[in-house]
Amino acid sequence: MSMLCDKNKNALVGVALAQTASDFSIIQDPDCAAVLCQAGISSHILAWLASLDPACLPKARVILRPDRVHSALVQICGMSQMPVCAERDAFIAHAQQLSDAFMHIMKAPYLRLRFDVISHNACSRFHIDALTARLIRTYRGTGTQYGLANAARDPEIVHRVPTGAAIVLRGKRWPSKAKLDLVHRSPPIQGTGQTRLVLVLDPIADLDEGV
Repeated sequence: MSMLCDKNKNALVGVALAQTASDFSIIQDPDCAAVLCQAGISSHILAWLASLDPACLPKARVILRPDRVHSALVQICGMSQMPVCAERDAFIAHAQQLSDAFMHIMKAPYLRLRFDVISHNACSRFHIDALTARLIRTYRGTGTQYGLANAARDPEIVHRVPTGAAIVLRGKRWPSKAKLDLVHRSPPIQGTGQTRLVLVLDPIADLDEGV
């Protein structure tokens, strides 16, 4: 594993590059504020997702036990009328594997699983989530932006998570503070005509917390 900022750019200290989702455990390193994993989903599946009518993209926000993720994904994709095909099966399997790897590290009894379909500027302010940690993967459209916190201003250098890559970010409730504050936001896409599909996973220790 190595530290990086974004594809083809100089390293951003505090962001670790994971070869596979099983390497998410490096988030526990005191010097690590985030882990980025670019492996795990094929360009063919990403191209298939990009070709779909936005009306067929999955939208959901559910809290469930980790062992219920697969059945929930099947139901969510069915309700969205995502075409039944090998690509859909691969998409579901990939999202489940990502969830399994993340929750293996977080060890929370519940998971908040969210699919967002976004065609506007969803969250323009750079921030740190009020959570232990969060996993974000953009399956379609421009990936999450991130950078080092800069008092009262946006980061001087803004980096982007590649489409299809997953990033795990420490939140404000992580037991120990990272040496560097890494902030992130949804990319501004208003007026571009693009539609993003984003998976967000949050560990939930208590059901009251997830409401």
